Amino acid sequence: MALAACATPSPPPEAEPAAGTQGYQPGQDQVTHGLLPIRRVAPVYPPVELGMCPAPVDVQAQLIVDKKGRVSEVRVSDELQAGEQRRRYIDAVRMAASYWKFQPLEVDHWVKDPGGKQHLDREEQPFSQIYVFHFECDDGKRSTTIVNAPAT
Repeated sequence: MALAACATPSPPPEAEPAAGTQGYQPGQDQVTHGLLPIRRVAPVYPPVELGMCPAPVDVQAQLIVDKKGRVSEVRVSDELQAGEQRRRYIDAVRMAASYWKFQPLEVDHWVKDPGGKQHLDREEQPFSQIYVFHFECDDGKRSTTIVNAPAT
């Protein structure tokens, strides 16, 4: 089960938008904030692959983010079928994602107190985001790019 949010504030120009979120659907009376990565670490290109300079490799990973904005799990759909070479790239993604930090997903909604007065309440929720990690080698020079997966 994937958890995420839909509505997000406008990101600052240097940040990536929160595309690719899924699962968490805010209620009609809810407003969400957060979701943007505040610390990202690019995966290290597997050194053993550098000498062979194979064709580009993409690893699509779903990052499961806890209530505090830490990546608690990384899911790669084809991991069980992956061969030894692909596992190196998946391991690089998993290692890098363990250092990522996100703004927590905050959900604002109206609640009534015991006296019947309404007030705004805020709670943090876990969420997930999907990223594609693109590994490329050209004439011994490696590069890794990270993009949000398109929303589905």
